[in-house]
Amino acid sequence: AGGSMIILLLFCTGFIGYLPIPVLTAIVISALLGATEFELIPRLWKVSRTECFIFLGAFFGVLFLGTINGVLIGIILSFTEMIIRTAKPATCFLGIQPGHKHFRDLKEGQQIHPISGVIIYRFSSNLFFANISVLQREIEAALKEDTKAVILDASGIGSMDITAADRLNLLSESLKEKGIRFYVTEHISGLNTQMRKLGLGHLIENGNVRRTIHIALKDIGYNRPYPLEGGVENIERSASRKRADNRVQEFVWAFGADAEAEMERQIIRQIEHLKETKDVEELLHGSWSHMDEWDMDEWLEHLEEHLKEIVNISGKDEQTLALRIEQHRQEIHERIAKEHPELAERFRERKHVLDEHLKERHPEVFTLIEKLREREQ
Repeated sequence: AGGSMIILLLFCTGFIGYLPIPVLTAIVISALLGATEFELIPRLWKVSRTECFIFLGAFFGVLFLGTINGVLIGIILSFTEMIIRTAKPATCFLGIQPGHKHFRDLKEGQQIHPISGVIIYRFSSNLFFANISVLQREIEAALKEDTKAVILDASGIGSMDITAADRLNLLSESLKEKGIRFYVTEHISGLNTQMRKLGLGHLIENGNVRRTIHIALKDIGYNRPYPLEGGVENIERSASRKRADNRVQEFVWAFGADAEAEMERQIIRQIEHLKETKDVEELLHGSWSHMDEWDMDEWLEHLEEHLKEIVNISGKDEQTLALRIEQHRQEIHERIAKEHPELAERFRERKHVLDEHLKERHPEVFTLIEKLREREQ
């Protein structure tokens, strides 16, 4: 192979002298083939307008400024977007559902409560100069007069730079002056090596760096079951009760802000399926296997909005169908009252809100349902 290369360089340079430019051109053209996929534009605009602008910037850069300049524009815009996104990481404050041991985002629902006197903060990004201020600002804003400890869930932190390390040290010192313990937990062991190199070894030596949140809580004198804010009772639950709790509002957790729209889409699909099966009972119970009592109640509310359409497809009497929906709802309410008595009042309040929603959008259906309820009583 070496001899072949020597012969090629000695006697064939004239032949290969023009290769670099066409080869480079082929590489650039291959890299830019994606810039001509115009069908991506509507999708990018819908999913991420930032990525859509990057696509258009690279395309018009190539069109008006040349291939190399267009590629550079695309690279610079993508890098800038990555920095901006990393500077605004996903963060949340954690709490516990009574009777459970796992820490969850407080925004998941009203059943998640913060631990009394403790702030547990999750930061889901590597720490560096552009985002350390977010961590510091959000923790300091969450401090209360009764705060005893701040626990940083660093499970999403894989590395940090020297600026972030210095600011983290300042935060620790500031909290110490206020009599508040500071902990870094749940991270990979490699982060400890980085912290020692960046001058944060004293945090490890002083016990401010712990393997888990539970160990940090034990260090400040908190043992399970942990005390919750507002005096909320936190007692151990049975395995079956925990399974039931974990299913609460699973549909909302899965689809987030789009939960109501997704539920409506699934109902429309189920109604289309009803044309083939004529099975109203299958429609009443929904198609999503993880749907719990809360979600099931809202499913029924959506079904009532399509009552006339279901009547036309199934051929059943309107009152009979409305009565069956109401009976199914009553079964759900009784199950909630039996299995989750502490949630029964909140369930009734939510039912009132859903009823008002139905009354506003479909008053004729609401009137029919009210008459059936009065008759049942």
